[in-house]
Amino acid sequence: MRVEDSEMVYNRMSGIARMVYELAPNFDIAGYILLALIFIMSAIVYKLGFAKKISFWQNAVIYTFLFIGCLVLTFLAFFLPIMEGLIVAAAILIIYRVRRMNEYKKDSTVQ
Repeated sequence: MRVEDSEMVYNRMSGIARMVYELAPNFDIAGYILLALIFIMSAIVYKLGFAKKISFWQNAVIYTFLFIGCLVLTFLAFFLPIMEGLIVAAAILIIYRVRRMNEYKKDSTVQ
């Protein structure tokens, strides 16, 4: 790959992907770090927004398929703001949970 091509690819990367590639010791490790970050954020978003009480084996299947989906998201995350979107989704779900807990506490003390 020519230097101009690699510079063009680097300039088109999304913000967090670019930061991971700047801070990682080499490109292979940077890809694995990006995959791990996307999986962690996807698991947080799933847990905050969609998870229900289910058995361990059902949970294992869900997280396995979540990991497979994160492989696809990692390829998209190089040039699209996938990681940024997951951070925003997690922030919105955290705010929703906090507000819902506060309303629940307020309702339980009023009665």
